[in-house]
Amino acid sequence: MEYTYTLDTVNQAAKKLLRDLNIEQSVFNRSIIICFEAEMGSGKTTLIKELCKVLKSKDEISSPTFSLVNEYKCPFGDVFHYDLYRINQTEELLDLGMEDYIDKIGVHFIEWPQVAKPLLTDFKTVTINFVDFNSRTFNIY
Repeated sequence: MEYTYTLDTVNQAAKKLLRDLNIEQSVFNRSIIICFEAEMGSGKTTLIKELCKVLKSKDEISSPTFSLVNEYKCPFGDVFHYDLYRINQTEELLDLGMEDYIDKIGVHFIEWPQVAKPLLTDFKTVTINFVDFNSRTFNIY
């Protein structure tokens, strides 16, 4: 189901997304993988920052463009935020130890997941699309 939001309503969008993905604010007891697919500048990082806030992280949430992965602490467990934009091949992820990260218990938000998908077995995909300059939609697959 498509959900439309703006920057002013991104908090409500994050709450809805977590509900729709069945990610509750309870102790994370497994690896939950969410892949984000969207055009450059569509707001993937902005939405993920808001998701972390809703999950009550007190950490400074930033884009992991250069570190590839940032780890945030939440009362319910760890959140891992990946930005794989600069990765071109799945083998690069293997060399970086991606499989070890993905197996960690917690919620994993992956931007630009195309090269990682061959390593993933159980995940959901969130697509973000432009409606206009201020509005976006997301869908879950």
